[in-house]
Amino acid sequence: MKIQRLGQLTGVALVGTLALTACGSDNNASPAAGGASSGSSSSVACGKGTLNGEGSSAQKNAIEQAISDFQDQCNGATVNYNPTGSGAGIKQFIAGQVDWAGSDSALKDKPAAGSSQAETAQAQAKCGSEAWNIPMVTGPIAVSYNVAGVDKLILTPDVTAKIFLGQITKWNDPAIAAINPGVKLPSTAIKVFFRSDESGTTENFTKYLAAAAPKVWTATPGKKWTGKGEGKEKSAGVANAVKSTDGGITYAEWSYAKDNKLGIAQIDNGAGPVELTGESAGKAVAAATVAGTGNDLKLKLDYATKTPGAYPIVLVTYEIACSKAKDPAKVELLKSFLKFFASPAEQAKLQDIGYAPLPTEIQTKVATAINALS
Repeated sequence: MKIQRLGQLTGVALVGTLALTACGSDNNASPAAGGASSGSSSSVACGKGTLNGEGSSAQKNAIEQAISDFQDQCNGATVNYNPTGSGAGIKQFIAGQVDWAGSDSALKDKPAAGSSQAETAQAQAKCGSEAWNIPMVTGPIAVSYNVAGVDKLILTPDVTAKIFLGQITKWNDPAIAAINPGVKLPSTAIKVFFRSDESGTTENFTKYLAAAAPKVWTATPGKKWTGKGEGKEKSAGVANAVKSTDGGITYAEWSYAKDNKLGIAQIDNGAGPVELTGESAGKAVAAATVAGTGNDLKLKLDYATKTPGAYPIVLVTYEIACSKAKDPAKVELLKSFLKFFASPAEQAKLQDIGYAPLPTEIQTKVATAINALS
């Protein structure tokens, strides 16, 4: 596969490099429309019709913001998105039930256990063309907790893995205390919550554990949880469970942790504890490589990175679409929406609700891929 190094991430300035036409098709867009960051409806050329998407709940807050803003400016367009989880979204896309899927992991090139075809082959059969993975949202995964009296917590990969495997069961365990000097840890039982639905967040979190704590987390990463704990549906389910449980811990997108006012652990991958911020998550994304070819933009993340100041547990949500759609009206509307979603103004807004922008080089490739949809 073709591997390319990404450019350096530089905060909000990155999103300004992506000059995409907000809400317009290739035929009627103008350079002025590409600068729709002003929010003026007069600069927007909108398609009409209805789109239905399904999948990742990690991007729920981001895509709902984008949909609301898009429909405010495009009265003739309706965009529906059902955040049922990445696995369900891919299945519905392959079945032809939705116009595009949102997934926190790219389509698989190898068949899953019990399946005779890989997701890529199934999607291509459905589309009659290649299906492209187009990265749109970077969602840092917060190791989120609720422990009375504990406002600051540091975790290492090994300790995190042991907690989620049920090997560490009390918050005052010596292994936790050793990396949190000066913190008064209670004897409260640790209550792990995990995603019960097939989840790209689960896959990315377990990829992190497998890469950063390989001697402890030996299970193969995947959308189905293989650790211990109590299952809850979707990101909202695990976040709400931790919020209502003293001693609770989970893995959830940063936006859900923020919305529920949960504690967020600092992660020490070996270069010192790193607090989750947009900048620290961006440093980890900047270490990623492009593993796809052409306009298939699947990324390879370095979960074991020891880059100083890089928060290592991140995921990228892809919008998965047919490269050549069977319904021309649908593809023009989908392009309009994706252009709006990826526009500088909208990407800047997403940073305010717990998401980080993509690196400059990927932003440019996203623009090219969206324009090439037909």
